[in-house]
Amino acid sequence: MEFLRPTTWAEALAAKADQPEAVPIQGGTDVMVEINFDVHRPPALLDLNQVGELATWSREGDTYRVGAGLPYVTIIEELGGVLPGLAQASRTVGSPQIRNRGTVGGNLGAASPAGDSHPPLLAAGAVVEVESRARGVRMIPAHEFYLGVKRSALEPDELIRAVRVEAARGPQYFSKVGTRNAMVIAVCSFSVALHPGERRVGTGIGSAAPTPRRALEAEEFLAGELDWDARLDSAVLKRFGELCSRAASPIDDVRGTADYRRHAIAVMARRTLTWAWNDYRKVRAA
Repeated sequence: MEFLRPTTWAEALAAKADQPEAVPIQGGTDVMVEINFDVHRPPALLDLNQVGELATWSREGDTYRVGAGLPYVTIIEELGGVLPGLAQASRTVGSPQIRNRGTVGGNLGAASPAGDSHPPLLAAGAVVEVESRARGVRMIPAHEFYLGVKRSALEPDELIRAVRVEAARGPQYFSKVGTRNAMVIAVCSFSVALHPGERRVGTGIGSAAPTPRRALEAEEFLAGELDWDARLDSAVLKRFGELCSRAASPIDDVRGTADYRRHAIAVMARRTLTWAWNDYRKVRAA
């Protein structure tokens, strides 16, 4: 196995262009597991740890640009106030050691339906910034990024450079069900983001379909039925949970049954929307 170690972004793009089969590695929390269990044996690894710009974040107006190599712990410590949904999801990732190494860029690159960062990125309307040497930069909306189980919209010669997420305009919440409280792959997960200025609610479902996905019918339902100046109606809340559950298409596996996942999605949808709505009402009343 060849080991490529660029020190600049230009070198990384050149290496990926010359060897499209090379697998990028940053934290290695997904890639090394597959290699150790002989699930995947790539001909080359493209180590991005020396490309310093990937491990930074910046602000452009109301949008935060999170580098593909920024570890979860930095998101938690430095961006928790402006990207609360993503920070909440980051806190549920693995152990402190994994959060020190793991990255959103790696989560996106693996494109596993169980990745913890996917639901809040979908709910917040994030955009994935990718680049190739030949074609330059391309912006992919998060809801268009996932194509299948561990398949993404990345072209063979492209690398993920950053993810762009607007600062939260309203409350955001993430919820995850696992077989234990820590160091666990999600049985299923759910995220909600309130966008009061647009009078809409964003959603994200994880580990309950071949890809992470939004509950579009549920979002449309709330756009028509939610009264932003009143208490959360119990009938609206119940229907929202039902529609979120219906948006899932889970399977039975060693971590849980399809029926359990559908039930859990409905429960998490109701809970996260209630938590977010209560926060929203408190701010309005203050």
